[in-house]
Amino acid sequence: MSVPIIIYTDGAALGNPGPGGYGAVLMQANHRKEISGGFRRTTNNRMELLAVIMALKQIKSTQLSIQVYTDSKYVCDAIEKKWVFSWKQKGWKKIKNVDLWQVFLPLYALLKPNFNWVKGHSGITENEFCDVLATTAAKNNPMEIDHNYETYETLEKNLGGLNL
Repeated sequence: MSVPIIIYTDGAALGNPGPGGYGAVLMQANHRKEISGGFRRTTNNRMELLAVIMALKQIKSTQLSIQVYTDSKYVCDAIEKKWVFSWKQKGWKKIKNVDLWQVFLPLYALLKPNFNWVKGHSGITENEFCDVLATTAAKNNPMEIDHNYETYETLEKNLGGLNL
């Protein structure tokens, strides 16, 4: 039996929307990888979901057990309560962050990770560390553009009612 991969993730946005960042820690046995990134304007929920996506993209084998720990009820409930599958089936009507969910779903189908919700800011070491990664990325004057968010935010202001 192979050693499972444990992933902790977090996302942050200063202002929501505002500068944002994601952070993730991947661990397997005595191996550890930390990833993070920031965007000049985005939302907390986008960064929470992007943290999971970026972590799953690091995994090369489809034969491993994967446990994802997130403090995002948005992400965890969408998956564990099967909301995301219903959203897709209904054509993503009035659902935000469709672009990210469409990237997430093939990764989910391929890797079959299990999701676990953890209470944020409750002293869970790796969750706290991911929070530091995410908020630091958001605070470090990120210049990367969350193109889908910024494009649709502008269109939504001008036209109203778009679904990110």
